Amino acid sequence: MRTFALFLMVVPCFYLSQIKTGTFSEMEALQKENSKPVIIHLYTDWCAICKIEFFRLNKDKNLVGMINDHFYFVHFEPEKTKEKIHFQGEDFYYLPNGNSGIHELALALSRNKNQPVYPLWIFLDKNRNLVYYQEGQMTPEQMRQKLLEFFAL
Repeated sequence: MRTFALFLMVVPCFYLSQIKTGTFSEMEALQKENSKPVIIHLYTDWCAICKIEFFRLNKDKNLVGMINDHFYFVHFEPEKTKEKIHFQGEDFYYLPNGNSGIHELALALSRNKNQPVYPLWIFLDKNRNLVYYQEGQMTPEQMRQKLLEFFAL
């Protein structure tokens, strides 16, 4: 019985590779200790493409390893995140609109200031300068290519 329980605990570790995600405040604190480039992924829970895309990225173990080793990854849902976010010296707040709303930071990061396009990918270098911006789906192959192109890993 103990062997079976141990098996159930260990086996998922070999099959589940996941991108380590964090918040903006965690990333800001970690940047002070160890400066790394940042990947920001804006998504919503109603966006089917966002869910499929993130699932596919997490299935690619080599890509997950690359991201976890060399980047901070912020998985940001601007329609549900309601707390104040301090980012690059500014404070951003949730803007309620009836039963819904959007975070100011999403509008600041997006080129479409009325409504961001989801998914939205933003790559920042370790000094938090914009390196790459993409609205819409990104495949694991595209992600790997862009990371290698911009960050020479």
